[in-house]
Amino acid sequence: MKRPNPVLSARAAGVLLHLGSLPESWGPPLGPAALRFADWLAAAGQSWWQMLPVGPPGPGASPYSSPSSFAGDPGLLRGPGRRCAPAFAVAEDELAAFRRRNRDWLPDWCLYAAIKEARGGAPWWRWPAPLRQRSAADLKSARRELGPAVERHELEQMLFHLRWAELRAHCRDQGLRLLGDLPLFVELDSADVWAHRELFRLDAAGKPTVVTGVPPDLFSRSGQRWGHPHYRWAAHRREGFRWWLRRFQACLERFDAVRIDHFIGLHRVWEVPPRARTARRGRWGRTPGRELLEALRSKLRRELPLVAEDLGVMTPEVRRLRDDFGLPGMRVLQWAFWPGARADRPHAHTARTVVYTGTHDNDTTQGWLPALPADVRRRALAYTGGSPATIHRDLARAAFGSPAVLAVVPMQDHLGLGAGARMNRPGTADGNWTWRLSARQPSQALARDLRVLTKTF
Repeated sequence: MKRPNPVLSARAAGVLLHLGSLPESWGPPLGPAALRFADWLAAAGQSWWQMLPVGPPGPGASPYSSPSSFAGDPGLLRGPGRRCAPAFAVAEDELAAFRRRNRDWLPDWCLYAAIKEARGGAPWWRWPAPLRQRSAADLKSARRELGPAVERHELEQMLFHLRWAELRAHCRDQGLRLLGDLPLFVELDSADVWAHRELFRLDAAGKPTVVTGVPPDLFSRSGQRWGHPHYRWAAHRREGFRWWLRRFQACLERFDAVRIDHFIGLHRVWEVPPRARTARRGRWGRTPGRELLEALRSKLRRELPLVAEDLGVMTPEVRRLRDDFGLPGMRVLQWAFWPGARADRPHAHTARTVVYTGTHDNDTTQGWLPALPADVRRRALAYTGGSPATIHRDLARAAFGSPAVLAVVPMQDHLGLGAGARMNRPGTADGNWTWRLSARQPSQALARDLRVLTKTF
């Protein structure tokens, strides 16, 4: 019998809301706005706040293509009109201690960000050869010439750390825990790839020899071509997965538990030729996910506080990998009513599961129902016992009634919002990640209703 996950062991409910989606009128997202929303979640009887990644956003404002696996997004420190948040008074010795604790990523990130700004946003492979190839003398010279910008980026990261500590302490006081999200891959134009080219499958010019994606699925008939570089796993093995372990550690310093996005990629990955326009021409490659998770469990000396986003093309090997480490998998109710999807229906869930009405990649429930084929729509309504007008509440109630240990509902579904509030459309590069909560939407009446629903189940 597998040992239960120690963090996700008590039956609970949570809300999915991107930190950057908080109302502008509440002030900086990482600051007054986050504290206020945490209070609302506590009043609503919720135990978990699930967020999207909180690093600097990448192309298309995507939080899943960040230029850093470690840095926090300084944009979350700014209020309406992009004004900087009031700064903490930071003593020099406090900053020095912060630098020492984060010396394995902070200098690279701050210098990368400063050079990129100075060169008009050009990606690192278009920088002069000495900087591109990280000549020690030229890096030292750049750090000296760009000193004020480098220090500004350091201070932003220090402020992010302090603000986050304030949020984490406030959430603990409210009995609220934070569930983070760790993308499996990293952006090519990132401080990670620039500083550790040996860990990625790149050619001599710094371009990927294969890129990431997934084969055709329900989201896209041509698959999804993400375009991130694949890992050079032999190099990660040689260093004992040091970069990966530090990445997990950094994420777990911010969150009580972490969802591994694209968990199936820890067993096998879809490798796409770099010049292919779609992901159709890819092929499967193997990854040493079991070795990595063993190394992480040994490092943490406890069971892993992780959730496996085990969506997509599942295989017996992926299921064994998930189950051997006692990780909860995921079920998405918007997929539960298609032919052949009986295992996704609430009555068929196991306790070691996190159930969602939908994720950041799905339409809102009110946007989802009208777009379904007629037979699937009838099946969904018959199962939930609801009507089109109340389907967002009925599907949430079905999620709460599931045997799953944790039920998570996107804030858009609690509000009954339509397709205009959708967070992301997989396979599209523009127009995503922009939805914002209005100041009036998280009402006290909604909090009372959600608290009753949570207590009932």
